[in-house]
Amino acid sequence: MMDLDTITSISTPMGEGAIGIVRLSGVDAVNIADKLYRGKEPLEHVPSHTINYGHIVDPETNEVVEEVMVSVLRAPKTFTREDIVEINCHGGILTINRVLELTMTHGARMADPGEYTKRAFLNGRIDLSQAEAVMDFIRSKTDRASKVAMNQIEGRLSDMIKRQRQSILEILAQVEVNIDYPEYDDVEDATTEVLLEKSNQIKSEINKLLDTGTQGKIMREGLATVIVGKPNVGKSSMLNNLIQDNKAIVTEVPGTTRDTLEEYVNVRGVPLRLVDTAGIRETEDIVERIGVERSRKALGEADLILFVLNYNEPLTEEDRKLYEVIKNEDAIVIINKMDLDKRLDISEVKEMVGDMPIIQTSMLKQEGIDQLEIQIRDLFFAGDVQNQDMTYVSNSRHISLLKQARNSIQDAIDAAEAGVPMDMVQIDLTRTWEILGEIIGESASEELINQLFSQFCLGK
Repeated sequence: MMDLDTITSISTPMGEGAIGIVRLSGVDAVNIADKLYRGKEPLEHVPSHTINYGHIVDPETNEVVEEVMVSVLRAPKTFTREDIVEINCHGGILTINRVLELTMTHGARMADPGEYTKRAFLNGRIDLSQAEAVMDFIRSKTDRASKVAMNQIEGRLSDMIKRQRQSILEILAQVEVNIDYPEYDDVEDATTEVLLEKSNQIKSEINKLLDTGTQGKIMREGLATVIVGKPNVGKSSMLNNLIQDNKAIVTEVPGTTRDTLEEYVNVRGVPLRLVDTAGIRETEDIVERIGVERSRKALGEADLILFVLNYNEPLTEEDRKLYEVIKNEDAIVIINKMDLDKRLDISEVKEMVGDMPIIQTSMLKQEGIDQLEIQIRDLFFAGDVQNQDMTYVSNSRHISLLKQARNSIQDAIDAAEAGVPMDMVQIDLTRTWEILGEIIGESASEELINQLFSQFCLGK
């Protein structure tokens, strides 16, 4: 079925822009475009990988719809390994929609989200981990996230996984020999030895990849960082300072922030998904109460908590209650408003928070922000960001499968050490091989593939 139909979609963001692209992919892509295109010569006669000037005309009315540049890219040297035509229009909503409608009227169907990348995967141009990395690349919010995704698109992770799978196949071949020639005792001993050595190597490689998982996930999704504190301690000012913009409304009135406000920011190489919360306090105001509930929910999902106290106010019961909520989390205590008169007993704060790092700031005078940024970096990268060339695992699905593979190879090692018959050990090894195959899509189910690609943006 894949080869029979031709898909179409708008492959650029909707709205006014310098350019808007309608992309067709499939066996009839050139034929459909030719029905609409009027230029120097028909598209079926132009060389592959050329861009051609002309007009899109409605064949029914002969009305000129758009002035275009049409790229013709013939299989197999294309993203999907199918014929691709890209119609470059002037970037307006109305005309680009008309061009899209014309392609659908004359034989193409609307693409599903992620269907171009899905076809690239099904036609063997990329594997599943590379396909997922395409979306990560599009969604990446920081330089480091995009580098991690780019490495994955280039196939670094795939190569590592393929090497491990090949090692397992070599062990399995050895086991097969052992099963086929059971009369030779020395074969069995040699097999067990080789199996243990290679299995331990594979386990150590899987562990290396899993060690990068936490950092990789942070780079991909951003570190969920929640700013908490009682009303009017300077949470919104801190958000504005970190993102260097005036997104959050700042007033003297406690309870100005009624909802959670989310922003992405790159702090010394650490991508933060910053959430400014409504000040947590008992309140009669219905809207504020909903905001406070949302703040509590955000707390539960946070990787890092910035707990803000006011230098101008003594420690209150509210502050202590908040500390009780966050005391077991990764948190940094920030004493803000250092430009005002001292009313806070810092030794009392130290006594309450114990080993938690304390940073003193003045958001008004923009003091202490550098120390805060360094503290965030040190907390999550143990002083230094890892080498840029490392292969990171950043995808939750990959992390989960690697953990399963590690457990399975451990079962094989334990069984071999306990003297279990080789054909039983073989089952665990084969299972490890299958699990690793799921990462790159060699043994992935159709439901999984459909579910993954449905999360993609349309036109990709």
